Amino acid sequence: METLLMIKYGELTTKKANRKTFISILQKNIEQMLKEENVEIISDRVRMYIKGENLSEIEKKLKKVFGLHSIVFCYKVNTNVEEIKNQISFLLKKEMGKTFKIITKRADKTFPIPSMEFSRQMGAYILKNFDLKVDVHHPEIPITIEIRKEGTFLYTKENPGIGGYPVGIQGKGLLMLSGGIDSPVAGYLALKRGVSVEGIYFESPPHTSLEAKNKVIKLANILNEYSGHFRLHVVPFTKLQEEIYKKVPSDYMITIMRRMMYRICERYAKKNHFKILINGESIGQVASQTLDSMLVINHVVNLPVVRPVACFDKLEIIDLANKIGTYETSILPFEDCCTIFVPKHPVIHPELNKCEEYEKNFDFEPLIEECIEHIEVITDLKPKTYEDIL
Repeated sequence: METLLMIKYGELTTKKANRKTFISILQKNIEQMLKEENVEIISDRVRMYIKGENLSEIEKKLKKVFGLHSIVFCYKVNTNVEEIKNQISFLLKKEMGKTFKIITKRADKTFPIPSMEFSRQMGAYILKNFDLKVDVHHPEIPITIEIRKEGTFLYTKENPGIGGYPVGIQGKGLLMLSGGIDSPVAGYLALKRGVSVEGIYFESPPHTSLEAKNKVIKLANILNEYSGHFRLHVVPFTKLQEEIYKKVPSDYMITIMRRMMYRICERYAKKNHFKILINGESIGQVASQTLDSMLVINHVVNLPVVRPVACFDKLEIIDLANKIGTYETSILPFEDCCTIFVPKHPVIHPELNKCEEYEKNFDFEPLIEECIEHIEVITDLKPKTYEDIL
């Protein structure tokens, strides 16, 4: 008998001709996530098997790997009726319950006994040797027997993975990561669809604090738990933001600031081979996220802008932030550059011609280039505790 973890791919099985590529990237991501564990990973078209010394700890890490439909603690035995019976006996001595069901999956068609017949035989064996009853609808102990060419695998529980596609299968995306609740959730959802996400953060010292920056580093570190290779790009935004504050009417400051941010993100993204921009905008949530605002702000870029939470309400976003572990960090009271100069009455239906006219009030091109030239890239995302941030 051999104890191991079985990985079921789920959505990857729909990829047919591309399945091999998807599984190869998934295996590399798992190897990255388990680099500190002593493991052996074996994969084929429909299953992946992981052998290691601390399977419970390994499973915890695997629950943050995208592309996994389910993770199964299972026992591998030779495809021999007596060995299978012995393993069933071993399983039942560990399980609590009064009802059972046998589910046989005969992937290896050279095994001579059809699935239904084998389930009946194993069920008869249990009824004869254990004080249990059959319940085919709601069994307390569902016993699955997978008969495959590489051996027979038995298990009673199947734990869900987080699904999605393996990170990296779709190429790179640049996430506009603020210190708020929405953008980390947007980054998580982009990762789930196979995008290799990196963050870009706009800091504006002395108007924004080191604590605000550390807060975003902490959020980046949490996202890295789902990615394994998250990097944070920090833009020095002070000079450009101060010019906007001086030269642009107050009601249009946020709109113009966002247009400048988009310009910087697009140029930096193209320079570093990102395919899309990602942000946490939710339709109508704030002034810069009305449809009119999005239209005017988007006008300065031609890269696709993906908004994963665009149609979520705030409570839905908060629920997901709690689930992925970013909420408590996001609500720490440190302001980012999007909130420090917010006017009392920002325009909610900006006009493109006015934006273009106000932008003529100052020479922003050299300031944009200076921002891009001095971007800081943070690769060592060491965990930040609440005390670190304070």
